[in-house]
Amino acid sequence: MHKDLIYCLIFDIFEAVRETFMHKFDYSFLKNMIPADIAGLTGVIADLNSKETVRKLQYVETFEKLRQKAIVESVKGSNAIEGIVTTEDRIKDIMEGASPVTHDEMEISGYRDALKMIHEHHHEMDVEQDTIRFLHRMLLEQTRPAEAGKYKTNNNFILEYGPEGVRRVKFMPVRAKEVDECMDQLLLAYYAARQDSEISLLLLIPCFILDYLCIHPFSDGNGRTSRLLMVLLVYMAGYDIVRYISLEKIINEYKYGYYEALEASTASWHENSNDYVPFIMFFLRIIYKSFKMLDESFTDISLKKAKKSERVEAVALNAIVPISKAEILDKLPDVSIATVERVLGRLVKEDKLSIIGTFKNARYVRK
Repeated sequence: MHKDLIYCLIFDIFEAVRETFMHKFDYSFLKNMIPADIAGLTGVIADLNSKETVRKLQYVETFEKLRQKAIVESVKGSNAIEGIVTTEDRIKDIMEGASPVTHDEMEISGYRDALKMIHEHHHEMDVEQDTIRFLHRMLLEQTRPAEAGKYKTNNNFILEYGPEGVRRVKFMPVRAKEVDECMDQLLLAYYAARQDSEISLLLLIPCFILDYLCIHPFSDGNGRTSRLLMVLLVYMAGYDIVRYISLEKIINEYKYGYYEALEASTASWHENSNDYVPFIMFFLRIIYKSFKMLDESFTDISLKKAKKSERVEAVALNAIVPISKAEILDKLPDVSIATVERVLGRLVKEDKLSIIGTFKNARYVRK
């Protein structure tokens, strides 16, 4: 059967289904339907954020270096997910203001500008249709000006390419004629949820992003716009980890898990029976990972010239999560286990560290 005819038949089936079902945007389930592991991880992340606030005040210069590194990695990582790449040297040039030459460099330049605006003006911004369209316009104004900042006018598919180029419809987004209404409903549901003191703003983020991607309001650039919105929403939830560690880089490193979580959570979305939990869990793990990476980056930047014993002490005292001997050795491969044990023993005697667990499972945390 001809491929175009197959797509027409598939589209007709989806259309028939969606005439019967329309997604209802409602995040009230976040109040009482959250598994214990998600609630626990949310609490851990909130605690890490509080500890990080204290360390940030103590090491201003180190955090500024992390900020400069993170924005480059974010621009590179988010575009790489979509297959938009250039050389390391050109990334550096573009970040420093060089004019883009190729189509991919124009796309990268657009993301740089949009991300910079969020980092500098997030405290003045809100998640609105105008904000979303403006971010999209910044992304595509150099490459697709006729579509930049404008919702799609034609229905689109999210396709998956299998072996030998075989296509599969992975998801059918909202129809073009329904985009305005769905975006209104999405935002109203978000506003209602963020005013509810029983709903965690951190858990609201992945639900909003998932629904945005299911609407797929633009012809192109939806993925990159969703990651810009994710950064903005993380800021708005009271977390500035996105300023110092690139969420986009981590997502790119775990992009297969990202797509698996998306697929699992979008199944039966049109019928209002999808499960947000897989994507919520993926998002929380990414945020947790970002705090772990912050520890590693902090060590790399701030302790390069320190003595071995000083580096062990700094790693142990500045770890925002309980740390083991093995993890310290991983961070400091040139330091012997004897040195690590000697420093940890001294810090425990000086009442600067507490021990959690015993023997091989022992972990150390600052008092």
